[in-house]
Amino acid sequence: MPAPIIEIDQLSKRYRLGQIGMSSFREETEKWMRRLRGKSPTEENQSSRRDFWALRDISLSIYPGEIVGIIGRNGAGKSTLLKILSRITEPTAGEVVLRGRVSSLLEVGTGFHPELSGRDNVYLNGAILGMKRAEIAAKFDEIVEFAEIAQFIDTPVKRYSSGMYVKLAFAVAAHLEPEILIVDEVLAVGDIQFQQKCLGKMKDVSRNSGRTVLFVSHNTGSVAALTQKCILLNQGSLEVYGDTPDVIQQYTSFQRSDQATWEAPKATANPLQVTHVKILTTQGLTSSEVEMTEGFCIELDYIVRQQTYDTVVEAWIYASDGTRVVVLGDSDNDPLRTLSRAPNRYRTRLHVPGNLLNVDTYRIRIVSCAKNSNAYDYEDTLLFSIIEQKTVTARSGRGGLLSLAIKTEHEILGKN
Repeated sequence: MPAPIIEIDQLSKRYRLGQIGMSSFREETEKWMRRLRGKSPTEENQSSRRDFWALRDISLSIYPGEIVGIIGRNGAGKSTLLKILSRITEPTAGEVVLRGRVSSLLEVGTGFHPELSGRDNVYLNGAILGMKRAEIAAKFDEIVEFAEIAQFIDTPVKRYSSGMYVKLAFAVAAHLEPEILIVDEVLAVGDIQFQQKCLGKMKDVSRNSGRTVLFVSHNTGSVAALTQKCILLNQGSLEVYGDTPDVIQQYTSFQRSDQATWEAPKATANPLQVTHVKILTTQGLTSSEVEMTEGFCIELDYIVRQQTYDTVVEAWIYASDGTRVVVLGDSDNDPLRTLSRAPNRYRTRLHVPGNLLNVDTYRIRIVSCAKNSNAYDYEDTLLFSIIEQKTVTARSGRGGLLSLAIKTEHEILGKN
């Protein structure tokens, strides 16, 4: 067996809440300024004792050619782990061994100089990876074509939209041939088609070039489709590392919630923002459990801040193993999807009939998009369960994703 391309041994990362570190002149200056603003040494000593461990004793090995997913709730330590692997921050304890060049896509804008053009940033990133100018030039046209920004390639990237930024950043990271490609959930900023294009490229990178990919996402459907192995982090600790279907199943049961409502964590400036999601029974009650034979409703509240065109708001329903079972859209009654909306508050109810979904735990992902804006995802909105009906029938205990109540016909053909 080849040596691991990534070895992580007893890795830990501690942050001291309320305290500015002392690892650079800038940080020393910031600390001095805080003292001028009146913070006493006693207060600083008290704050220094409030330690937060973003990672604690992580140990694992990843081998060449593997595509590994990293999942967990917000604050689980996913981004901290990637920043350490990308050499952006240093661990407090433990060791990381990387046997190859690393290219990372962690945050919008990371690795790009805003004053330089897209063309200059491509060459800059290649140089950082240790590539020669001729090697970068050989890949340049392919990068620009993949990123779909040919007409803007000589424009300073500070003028790019967030979607354009991500497209170029991913194209650079994937095409400049690093041995290790690290991708955070920043891909959610781009449109849905480009997300699918990126997932396909990551598969090709691993399958055809033998490169290793680390992929962080709240979208367990994408993780299930792309990765063979998966890491589940919980409050900075390694909960489990194993085959992706098993890890996703554990994650789904681990984060199970009895609440049937979701509220957006914060307001944004997006042209269209979903603010609330509810699961309602046929009696109009909120519930996270629905009998298999009963219908239910997904209620979406959202704000439109500017006139939108070709608008759609969708609920993507995933099974516990990460399989996307069905996509429900508010444009289903408008096949041409010509819906436009003026600035206002809106409520949409998506009605799901009974005898459709089988017994399982499901996750709802909300996607909203319009012609004049990017798509916006809200990954961990709600979990709900379809349960057996109280009265046992011939339909009880059937397998499969769906539980369709089909029409049947019987006739007697005569005696043998």
